[in-house]
Amino acid sequence: MIDLKLLRDDPERVRASQRARGDDPALVDALLAADEARRAAVTAADNLRAAQKEVSAAVRSATPDERPAVLEKAKALAAAVKEAEAVQAVAEEALRAAHLAVPNLVHPAVPPGGESDYVVLSQTGEVPSYPFDVRDHLAVGEILKAIDTERGAKVSGSRFAFLTGPGALLELALVNMAMARAVAAGFIPMIAPALVRPEAMEGTGFLGAHSAEVYRLADDDLYLVGTSEVPLAAYHSGEVLDDLPRRYAGFSSCFRREAGSHGKDTRGIIRVHQFDKVEMFSYVALEDAEAEHERLLEQEKAFLSDLELPFRTIDVAAGDLGSSASRKFDNEAWLPSQERWLELTSTSNCTDFQARRLGIRHRTAGGPQVAATLNGTMCAVSRTIALLLEVHQRADGSVHVPKALRPFLGGLEEITAP
Repeated sequence: MIDLKLLRDDPERVRASQRARGDDPALVDALLAADEARRAAVTAADNLRAAQKEVSAAVRSATPDERPAVLEKAKALAAAVKEAEAVQAVAEEALRAAHLAVPNLVHPAVPPGGESDYVVLSQTGEVPSYPFDVRDHLAVGEILKAIDTERGAKVSGSRFAFLTGPGALLELALVNMAMARAVAAGFIPMIAPALVRPEAMEGTGFLGAHSAEVYRLADDDLYLVGTSEVPLAAYHSGEVLDDLPRRYAGFSSCFRREAGSHGKDTRGIIRVHQFDKVEMFSYVALEDAEAEHERLLEQEKAFLSDLELPFRTIDVAAGDLGSSASRKFDNEAWLPSQERWLELTSTSNCTDFQARRLGIRHRTAGGPQVAATLNGTMCAVSRTIALLLEVHQRADGSVHVPKALRPFLGGLEEITAP
């Protein structure tokens, strides 16, 4: 949620953010009206309760002749208070709904526009060329007997796969390598739940525009997470933290319906319904959020460099931001089979938006303040395996193992067909 004080002081800034996102600025006016209505309802209820308190005191001091009239007034005020509290409850619910509808404020440096209006910040590594016909990752994976999508579909349906043999070992190696880097950088390792309550999903902003991509277990009123960002954000919900920063690296299985992406990257394991991920998550003071965002980005870039993958870093445009993000950087790796850049990791600065929803504060000399939260993907495993198989393939179907990954694969320097 955005700060209501900021909204009252500078509503045009919030309207400008909405326009940058391509969202309706009328939502800002609706929120202002709901805020005013709620404050008016609170004032009315408070005034009536104060009057009721005075009359209650008057009942005790009233003479026998005065008592019937005073009691009648007290009865009328009690009824009025009850009605005013009902009006207040409705106003508070309307305010919450209007508040949830307004996304986070876009950072001033974010480029305007939609999905194609990103700005390339840097490129690391050269786009590779190959003296042979490049295979896509599934073809390489089938030669190595590392990926089995046919039986994945037989068992679970489309967009599921078995990682077999070297594919399974690659998954475990990447998870351990990503977690080792995160721990060395001061992140506390976490194995996060893959099922969360609705409050966690709502608090992190995943029940908005992309709610159709979320799996829900209706009988249990639980959601399967699409990222461990959700449980890690909710980990400190309702708490006042004594010390910041707090940094976690969460591993979890992730689940996405991938609604609306039929026909796009459906071959292989680039876009699947179930995958594993190592996600960095930080709680910091709001004034430290931008520096932390750069810190997360550098960790991601170092990891991709260790994997010897050519990639570029982009500043995502305002219209392509999620509702919680104030700014987002994506790292896109080169996909040889399609000769294009493919998003591999991202990091978002959510400022105090999620923490305000989840009730997360930290102690300061001036009293408790709302914290800031940030997230960054160290490794989305399935997609990373796909990139490794494509970028490091050889003419004979074997695959070069990057030097930094070898200790996590028992020293293996190349993966060859069995």
